[in-house]
Amino acid sequence: MFTLAIVGRPNVGKSTLFNRLVGKRLALVDDTPGVTRDRREADARLADLSFRVIDTAGLEEPGDGDLQRRMREQTDRAIAQADICLLLIDARAGVTPLDTHFARLLRKGKTPILLAANKCEGGAGQQGLIDAYSLGIGEPIPLSAEHGQGLGELYDALADFQETHTATQIEGQQDEFTSADDVVDAVDAENTTDPTLKIAIVGRPNAGKSTLINQLIGEERLLAGPEAGLTRDSIAVEWEWSGKPVRLFDTAGMRKRARVSGKLEKLAVADAKRAMGFAEVAILLIDATMPFEKQDLHIADMIAREGRAMVIAVNKWDLIDYPQDWLKALRKRLDEALPQIRGVPLITLSALTGKGVDKLLPAVAKMHAIWNKRIGTAKLNEWLSGMTERHPPPLSQGRRIKLRYMTQVATRPPTFAVFSPKGQELPGAYARYLINGLRDDFDLPGVPIRLRMRRRSNPYVDE
Repeated sequence: MFTLAIVGRPNVGKSTLFNRLVGKRLALVDDTPGVTRDRREADARLADLSFRVIDTAGLEEPGDGDLQRRMREQTDRAIAQADICLLLIDARAGVTPLDTHFARLLRKGKTPILLAANKCEGGAGQQGLIDAYSLGIGEPIPLSAEHGQGLGELYDALADFQETHTATQIEGQQDEFTSADDVVDAVDAENTTDPTLKIAIVGRPNAGKSTLINQLIGEERLLAGPEAGLTRDSIAVEWEWSGKPVRLFDTAGMRKRARVSGKLEKLAVADAKRAMGFAEVAILLIDATMPFEKQDLHIADMIAREGRAMVIAVNKWDLIDYPQDWLKALRKRLDEALPQIRGVPLITLSALTGKGVDKLLPAVAKMHAIWNKRIGTAKLNEWLSGMTERHPPPLSQGRRIKLRYMTQVATRPPTFAVFSPKGQELPGAYARYLINGLRDDFDLPGVPIRLRMRRRSNPYVDE
């Protein structure tokens, strides 16, 4: 499988083409130039061609020390990682000096280049398509990423490249394997992978989410800096921890709803919530210098309602003067504000220096195991009998509510069903009593627990 990097100046339609190739709306798309800042990767398919595609930030010529320079560095890394680059231009705008400049830079590199002229639907882009020959990259491919036009011509160009690329790979592998059995063993090893642990990093803007992911994976994979709101797309980063495949989702910072302004920010926040739904464990990153503001608690409650396991990471801990007293106060505040996830791990760290980061993934793995925990039906019913004897259910219309049977119906998060003829009349306070008992007696700290009341009696006993 080869890797294709889509490059070009801002607002030429790179993210639109990326979404078209992967078959999903993964990248944010808006008319505002510069929406994409980080590079985003995904598996793509075009007819019978399968390949990896990278969406990049718009190529610009930045000054030193600014945001554009860091965005350009991310694009340069994508170009170095790719097997082939697709330089995309806006046919309606024609060839600009910036297109010419970056075409010249790409020609100096070793990565093969394809040229495509986007927005060619109708006749408005014909002159720009003709002008694209002047870039010296060969015949331009006319495209309309928004309408799906020109994908046949793109397929032909990529198929020709794949044929050459595959032949080169086979030639290089002949020296690596001594027999056909070696080749089969290598393919089998490549196709056998453990289930991927999916983790979303969420929090308010400027909490250090991108910096934390860069620290975890040991490279400047994501754009990070002191500016709030750098991340807009939810970027998935593939990684491996202790031999286990991990997918990290970096998300846009979520401000209070009243402060979210503009279409682009609303799209970014919606994308962050969508990434939270993909994840199995959410790491809520909070700023130690401004801990547990109302928005932090709102995000934590959102994670719990989504049914995800959670770890709370307190960043910038190196700036705290009295850490033990501060940690005790944080824990008290958390238990009071979010009793529904009592016992969630609280990890203190510095994403910038790396101190304490090594404690984060073991906590995530532990919460993931609890999130997947299953309890036997016999144990549950023995426990339910003890709980009702210790504190019987209340009366309903002068008659005691009988809880006849209990079983676990799902994991991820742990979900239990209690069967009772009057189960729907059970007060919320008694349901919380049962949930707290489950959490304490079966060691289920920090994960959402769902309790479903069923009107039927024990479905396994004929009455």
